[in-house]
Amino acid sequence: KILAEGGLAAFPTETVYGLGADALNADAVGKVYAAKGRPSDNPMIVHISSKNDIMKLTPKITGDMEKLMEVFWPGPLTMIVPRLS
Repeated sequence: KILAEGGLAAFPTETVYGLGADALNADAVGKVYAAKGRPSDNPMIVHISSKNDIMKLTPKITGDMEKLMEVFWPGPLTMIVPRLS
């Protein structure tokens, strides 16, 4: 409910605690940058759970990305992708 309303949440990952928000809500993302004292052009980590989610965040899924998703999902996978404008 907090994330859906544009709020922030602290959560554990496998290695550290994170501060998160709805990555598709520009105001919420701005709150994360403000809370962390980071410039808004600093790339942000986005945790996703499906191919449908990644397609909302990046303009193109390449064949190599498809292969990585097939091999490693479900499970941890890090990809660096361009963001949508």
